[in-house]
Amino acid sequence: MMIIEIPKEEREQLVKNIQGYFMDERGEEIGDLAAGLMLDFFLKEAGPYAYNKGVKDAKKLLQDKMMNMEEDLDALKRPIHLHDRY
Repeated sequence: MMIIEIPKEEREQLVKNIQGYFMDERGEEIGDLAAGLMLDFFLKEAGPYAYNKGVKDAKKLLQDKMMNMEEDLDALKRPIHLHDRY
């Protein structure tokens, strides 16, 4: 199982975001531990889906760029004129 590691500062901000969500949407105050456990749960359960979507999007972007590069390179080709010299 892939574990997503988040830098400390970013994790702290995400915990605060979760706490803010609970307060704004549910009128509930949750502590750092509860918000951190919720973050861990969502990273474990939803993280792989988001990660795979990112990989899929990156793959498509690279395929499109490769196709454009092939077209650009083909456009640089010079015509070859064959003459009957012999």
